[in-house]
Amino acid sequence: MAGEIANRERPPVRVTLRRERERPPSAGEPVSTEQRAEIELPESALERLWNAEALERLARSYWAFLERISLRLLRVRYYPDGRSVTLLGLLPLLRFHAPEYEFGHDFGAVTWRIRDGLLVSRSGRDRGWLRLSVQRLPRDGAADSARLLIVSRVASFVPRLALAGRRGRWLRRIGVALYAATQLRIHRWVTHAFFRSLARGELPRSVVGRFASTAAASVP
Repeated sequence: MAGEIANRERPPVRVTLRRERERPPSAGEPVSTEQRAEIELPESALERLWNAEALERLARSYWAFLERISLRLLRVRYYPDGRSVTLLGLLPLLRFHAPEYEFGHDFGAVTWRIRDGLLVSRSGRDRGWLRLSVQRLPRDGAADSARLLIVSRVASFVPRLALAGRRGRWLRRIGVALYAATQLRIHRWVTHAFFRSLARGELPRSVVGRFASTAAASVP
């Protein structure tokens, strides 16, 4: 899945969201959430696009989509040792360590470990992570059709809002309810919209380009 495909060469891509059962967040406990989707595309296209650069560009497409869908209210800043999601480029809402990549024959993942930020509780600093992964699935149907499972997972995240009322049980419950109705709901909506956007088959070039040279020959 690396590279932008010219309009005349873009293969048909179908994205199907998968519903997941998730435990509602509880006051004082780290939050974990997971969204999944299945992507179907021609086998020949997947073979041509399955490489490490693709994974890096998929990661870049996630942040680019976040900026675009927020009308640039949210902006991603890149640093040698990490990434920062900011409000208008000024207030650091979430700061991550540098991404960690895994890539193999049938699985790839990029993980951003959470450092800190205005949305992170003090006790949640340097805890938790955001991971975007892709996995090749067994063929189902046409011989020339390939399937991928794409997963967005947040784990061990300790949000500041959910712990805002840590001095009282009822205030804690209110904080958790506010978090579930705002940050968590927005995250799920954005992730699902991002999955759907992959049907366009476009992956922007990475800002860092860590794997660009290793996969240059695979880019159409």
